[in-house]
This record gives sequence, structure tokens and C-alpha cells, in this order.
Amino acid sequence: MGNGRARRGTVGLVAVSVSRRGAVLLAGVTLLAGCSAIADIAGLATGGVAGSATANPAIGFVVGVATAAAADEAVAYFSRARARAEQDAIAAVAGPLPAGAAALWKIRHDIPIGNEHGEVRVVREIVSPLAICREIAFSVLDDPPAPPAWFTTTICAKDATARGPEWKWAAAEPAVERWGFLQ
Repeated sequence: MGNGRARRGTVGLVAVSVSRRGAVLLAGVTLLAGCSAIADIAGLATGGVAGSATANPAIGFVVGVATAAAADEAVAYFSRARARAEQDAIAAVAGPLPAGAAALWKIRHDIPIGNEHGEVRVVREIVSPLAICREIAFSVLDDPPAPPAWFTTTICAKDATARGPEWKWAAAEPAVERWGFLQ
């Protein structure tokens, strides 16, 4: 690769500028494709690079599949964490409300994509020897002219603290409809 390795040699300068252009192109394609294609694009890119670098297509295939699996898991983990934060925000607002009351909820993520808001209503309280739960209905407002989408779920009180019980999401079924692929 020349005297200065990949930074200055005749072939190295071309390789570095091509790899930078390739990285920019890969980032642009990933943004356009959305989260569902990140794993496939990452697997394809790393598999191609590994296969070319080793001149062994089997190694490129294994590296590509492993990278795609890892990237897919990372995207799913990130999506679950964001959905859990949204569920916790709704439960925290609905928990202290009495049955029949309503309040506004909102979530502000660290990365300001998917910040949601809406209304939450406590439909009824379910008291049993095992737990205190509440059935709630909540709306999600996406576009102001569009009517809000309404969902129902159950929240339950978790270990009481000095400020009162912490309320947590208790049902998985509404999450399937609201958050899609996460279950």
C-alpha cells in the first residue's frame, strides 16, 4: 500500500477516498431505508468487505450473517427500550388518577424522534389480594387534523415507595397493536 500505508500510497489514497464515499453512501441508504433495513445493509456491507479482504466468500457470508443478526438485535433492543419508556410515561400519569379521571401524557426521548403525547383515562380499578391494577384507555396524537388512535391496557402498582406505588405496564396484548413487532 505504499510507504505511508493506506493513507498516502498510490492505491491507499484511492482506497481511503472510496471507503469514505462508500460510508457516506451507506449512511444515506440506511436513513432512506429506515430501521427495518439497517441489519440487512450492515450485513451486506460487512460481508462484502470481509469476503473481499480475505478472498474467501464463505468468510464474507459468515461475517455478513453474524453482523446482520447483531444489528437486528440491536435495533429490536433499542425499539423495546423506547416503547418501555413510553409505556412507563403513560403508567406514571395514569397511576395516581382516580377511576373516571383523565390527564395528558407525553414522552420526550433523548433522541428526539418519536416523541409522542396524548390523553390517558382510568376506566376502572381492579383490587385483588395480589395486586392493585387499573384498566386504562390512552390516545396517541400523531397529526393534529387526524383523530387520535385509542388503545386499552392494564397497569398495576409495583412496590410502594415514599411517594406511593410505582405503576407499571401489565398487559402485553395492547403493545402488539401499538408497538407492532416488539412482542
